[in-house]
Amino acid sequence: MMDSINSLLGTIDSLVWGVPLMALILCGGLMLTVRLGLLQIRRLPLALKWMLRNEEGATGEISSFGALCTALSATIGTGNIVGVATAVCAGGPGALFWMIVAAFFGMATKYAEGLLAVKYRVVAEDGHSLGGPFYYIEKGMGKGWTWLAKIFAFFGVMVGLLGIGTITQVNGIASAAQGFFDPDKAILVTLPIVGEQSLVTVIASVLVTLCVAAVLIGGIKRIANVSQVIVPFMAVIYFVFAFALVLFNITKVPAAFATIVKAAFNPSAITGGVVGSMLVAMQNGMARGIFSNEAGLGSAPIAAAAAQTHEPVRQGLVSMTGTFIDTIIICTLTGLSIVLTGAWQVEGLEGVQVTTYAFQNGLPLSPVVSSFILMVCLIFFAFTTILGWDYYSERCLEYLTHGKQGMIKAYRWLYILAVFAGPFLTVKAVWTIADIFNGLMAFPNMIALFALSGIVVKETKDFFAKKKHIE
Repeated sequence: MMDSINSLLGTIDSLVWGVPLMALILCGGLMLTVRLGLLQIRRLPLALKWMLRNEEGATGEISSFGALCTALSATIGTGNIVGVATAVCAGGPGALFWMIVAAFFGMATKYAEGLLAVKYRVVAEDGHSLGGPFYYIEKGMGKGWTWLAKIFAFFGVMVGLLGIGTITQVNGIASAAQGFFDPDKAILVTLPIVGEQSLVTVIASVLVTLCVAAVLIGGIKRIANVSQVIVPFMAVIYFVFAFALVLFNITKVPAAFATIVKAAFNPSAITGGVVGSMLVAMQNGMARGIFSNEAGLGSAPIAAAAAQTHEPVRQGLVSMTGTFIDTIIICTLTGLSIVLTGAWQVEGLEGVQVTTYAFQNGLPLSPVVSSFILMVCLIFFAFTTILGWDYYSERCLEYLTHGKQGMIKAYRWLYILAVFAGPFLTVKAVWTIADIFNGLMAFPNMIALFALSGIVVKETKDFFAKKKHIE
């Protein structure tokens, strides 16, 4: 029965993440890159500067940095550790190349999303902000496109509940905890419906669920406050250890890069025929990359709309740094670590086990210490992603229900229930379901970005024409 379900999900996933969607996302990012004159290169220093500097006297719910951390809390998660490993194992080392290419163009996409989110957001008298693709579709493209805005919002709710937000994240947490504390599943308990499970998995599920519930009750401000502490701290720690791994294996780096580039265009030459086509490498790299950085999905602009800023361009630039940090820095380090250590070639490893193997064999530390470091990073990354995606999906539901608080509160408890259930679902099915909803969410958002690209370009030119002193 499970094999049939996995087969069906695989078929749907292949259709959703086929050539049309990949072309739509890549062409959208390429088009914006050209029309904005390589803004992601020229304006990156300014974006990094503004990332840490809040705008004084601006309206919004949370600081610009808080909005970025909320967005990063949703993007820096299991995709950076588990997703990269899954992509490299399924698509070969070349998947990392396409992940980076997609992220480069995705920076322009993320810039446009952040700009449009602030331009078309709604700020109530109480300071409550609501914005994102559903509003820039409805207000930017016109009332005749409200149906497309509603489709996006519906998929946003489903991605949070059944995709990025809950199941994959808590599944990654539980797998990491079990792999460290009970790798042989020596201590089992029997639960209704799901049967025998590791006691560590059950404990992890309960603890994460309780912590998530405690934070979500406080709303966006509490989510932002927690994210501003955890995200920078854990991102720096992970960066330090992953970068150290690369340094300790620096002599292997040139060969690893050569393998990655060669496998991107001729996978079978590197994988021995396991990955037979460039399309497979592209599909896995792009799907996992977008799962991680969410450029083109339309999720980050929901957080950007809450930022305290008067300038759509400014927030667009700050939003753009999220993709740079998430994929071009963190995912690249993870993928390089996996290729350097040959972890992707070890049979029988799946998901977080691949990255764990890389850390254990690439760092001059005991395997126990390396595993513990990775487990802690993954747990905190995944935890903040769960929080960020609850905010996204609740905002989508708020748009769909015209702010009916009863339905939003009911959804919040359903979300918490999904967090609890996540560890007891199979890894393959979980990631496939997440991929499907990711792709479905991207379609309406990318259509809007194409339609509103002229506005993005005009806003950008007008802003920098007035702000010549920051050239």
